[in-house]
Amino acid sequence: MTRTRVLVVEDSLTVRKYLLEVLSADPEIEVVGEAEDGAHGIQLCETLRPDVVSLDMMLPVKDGLAATEHIMAFCPTPILIVSASLNRGEVFKTYDALQAGAVDVLEKPGGFPSDARWESDYLRALKVVSRVRVITHPRARLAQRRGPGVALKTLEECASKVRLVAVGASTGGPGAVVEILKGLPGNFPLPILLVIHIGAAFGRSLTDWLDTVSPIRVRTVVDGERMPAVGQPQVLMPPADRHLVLRGGRLWATSDPERHHCRPSVDVMLESLAAEMADSVVGCVLTGIGRDGARGLLSIRQGGGVTIAQDQESCVVFGMPRAAIELNAASHVLDPNQIALALRRIVDAGTGPR
Repeated sequence: MTRTRVLVVEDSLTVRKYLLEVLSADPEIEVVGEAEDGAHGIQLCETLRPDVVSLDMMLPVKDGLAATEHIMAFCPTPILIVSASLNRGEVFKTYDALQAGAVDVLEKPGGFPSDARWESDYLRALKVVSRVRVITHPRARLAQRRGPGVALKTLEECASKVRLVAVGASTGGPGAVVEILKGLPGNFPLPILLVIHIGAAFGRSLTDWLDTVSPIRVRTVVDGERMPAVGQPQVLMPPADRHLVLRGGRLWATSDPERHHCRPSVDVMLESLAAEMADSVVGCVLTGIGRDGARGLLSIRQGGGVTIAQDQESCVVFGMPRAAIELNAASHVLDPNQIALALRRIVDAGTGPR
C-alpha cells in the first residue's frame, strides 16, 4: 500500500506534537518531516518532496503566505492550510495563500488533547488535497491565458435577457473568483450572486477579503432584500453557513438542510434562480470537489439561461465542472479569464443600462 507522505509545518510544539500523533495513527499516512518555521518548511519541502504539506499561517522567519508562494514557485506541492484564524489579518493572509496556490483550508481544533471529529476531517482533507495536481505560478498562468473561447453570436442571442450572474465554487475557488472579478470593470452592471464552499470560521471574513481585491463591491446579503436591479454593481454572498436563495423576487439566507454536505450549496442557489428567472441568468460552476452545482446549472440551461463550466486545465480540482459537463449542463467551457471576457461581451451586446 502506498502511503500519503506528509510534511507538517507548525510553530507551536504542542500543536505540532498533536498533529504528528494524529497522522502517525493512520496506517495510510507517513510523516516525512516536521518544521517549526516557514523557512525550514520550505527547505524540507524542496528536499523531501512530500505528497502534501500541512501548513500553519502564523510562522516565524517566513510566514505561511511567504512559504506558500515560494513552494508554488519552486517546488509545487499540494498545501492544506491549518490555521487558527484568530484575527482579520491572519484570515486575509489565508485567502492570499489560497489565491497563491494553496489547495484548501481547515480551522485548527478548538480543544486538546483530542477532538475525534476534527481528527477525522484533518486526515480526510490531507488525503484529498494530496491528490490534487498543482501547478507552478497559478496566478501568472491564468492571467496569461487569452482568447474569447465563445462565439459572440451566441452571447448576442441571450444578451438582451440577462439580468444576473450566479457563480459557485469550492476547492480552488477563491483564486478563480478573483481572476474573474479582476477581469470585470468596477461598474459592471449585472449583479453577481456568489457561493463558495469554505469552513464557517473562514467564511465570515471571505466577503471582506474579496471586497479588498475586487474592483466591484462585495458584500453579505441582507436577509429578505430585493434582488438588485441591473445597473447596481455588486457581488452578494450569503452569511457563513447559510444557503443563498431567491424567492418571490427577494434574496434569503436560509438554514435549510445541507446539500452535498454543503451549506451554502451551489445547487440550492441555482435551482432557486431557475424557478424564477432561468432565462435571465448566466450560471457559472467553477473549480471544486464533488458534484454541487451540476443539477442547478442544468436547470438554468433547460430554462433558457447561459451556463458556463470552468475548463479542466485551469481548475485546481475538476470535480464540480466535470459533473456539470457530464450532465450536459454547461453551454460553454471556459477558463476564468475567458469567463470574464464572456461576461463583458454580454454587457457590450446590450444588456441593460451601464
